[in-house]
Amino acid sequence: MTTITTRWSTQLATRLGHRPTRRVVAPEVRRRRRVQLTWALLVLNVMTFFPGAPHLLPIPGSVGKLIAQGALVGALMMALSVNRPVRIRPSVFIFLLLMLAAEGLLASVRAEFLFGALFRAGRLFTFAMVLWLLTPWWTRRDLLLVRTHLLVLWSILGSVVLGLLVAPGLALTEDRLGGALWPIPPTQVGHYAAVAAGLTIVLWLSGLLRRGVALTSVLVAIPVLLLTHTRTALVAMLAGVLIAGLSLFTARSRVRKSFAIGFAAFSVGALTLGSVVATWLARGQDAEEVTALTGRREVWDSILAQPRSAFETLFGFGLSNKSFNGLPIDSNWLGTYYDVGLVGVAITIMLVLFVLTAAWFRPQGPHRALALFLVAYCVVASFTESGLSEASPYLLELTLAASLVYSTSTREGVR
Repeated sequence: MTTITTRWSTQLATRLGHRPTRRVVAPEVRRRRRVQLTWALLVLNVMTFFPGAPHLLPIPGSVGKLIAQGALVGALMMALSVNRPVRIRPSVFIFLLLMLAAEGLLASVRAEFLFGALFRAGRLFTFAMVLWLLTPWWTRRDLLLVRTHLLVLWSILGSVVLGLLVAPGLALTEDRLGGALWPIPPTQVGHYAAVAAGLTIVLWLSGLLRRGVALTSVLVAIPVLLLTHTRTALVAMLAGVLIAGLSLFTARSRVRKSFAIGFAAFSVGALTLGSVVATWLARGQDAEEVTALTGRREVWDSILAQPRSAFETLFGFGLSNKSFNGLPIDSNWLGTYYDVGLVGVAITIMLVLFVLTAAWFRPQGPHRALALFLVAYCVVASFTESGLSEASPYLLELTLAASLVYSTSTREGVR
């Protein structure tokens, strides 16, 4: 009886010229915006504040770090407010991520710097919980999380470009572009620019982004990437776009035409601009420095040669700031081995393999292409960058790839 009365009232209101759907749509719009805000806060949390880097805004180091770390608390509260009552989807990826956080907590109990290690382990666990609370929005057909991530990246790049226009000398420290408003190191700026350009290209190849928007994004992101002189980000982006494009090659003529034009442009560029490209890749370094991977190999050899017990081999020394003897490790796999041992490395490999396998069995289309781009980018970058075993942009983007290949047949609403 109640259902009949409600339906009759709705029909009557429609006939009288009222629009009762507004009361239904408005809460959904507010919910979507809160999901977007939650994701933006997660990105802010992984944008590490570097007080030593030159920047324009007079933000004290303690305040900047508090803003970045406090964003995770804000993301958790926002996720709880939008996912009420709490409903989560079962996910192998999130289960593995929680296992990694638990293993990091176990290893951190024995860490030399106990407070810092436990803080990082707690942060990773909270990070995973926020991502779990967002699982009900993983299967949206409008690619809400992907579009939100791209919008946030555009905002970050906009702030970098604004800092370059306002204070070019400050932004181009040592001839590498960094964030002048918010202190973002050139390597992170290059990462954001590469992912923004790659996602834009794949969305355009899939027919989900207008040509004008895609062209504007690429014309901003690619020069920013080149100004950062970040070789890893450039190579990872090219590899990701190539793999994503190949997954769409037989389905879309736009991809085939773009590949033909790209191959021709690459051939002409290799013949005419080979010396310029070689100079950019060398980045002012000699052959010995390039071979030593800018000093990384020395740090890596020291990590492998360090004596350790059986427990430390399996579970590591506890979560650190990914440095060894004051020098950055700059390798996800060796950094993971140092922090959480062979067990942590195995869990991280399972995270990557799970997303790759799920993408392989996913039907051909935009979801599969975007996921393959993100996974390929993370894998290529992981050899000289760290982040897949901690709260970082890389882990956030790997989770984004996992959301794209999530099976829509899984039942929603698991409490």
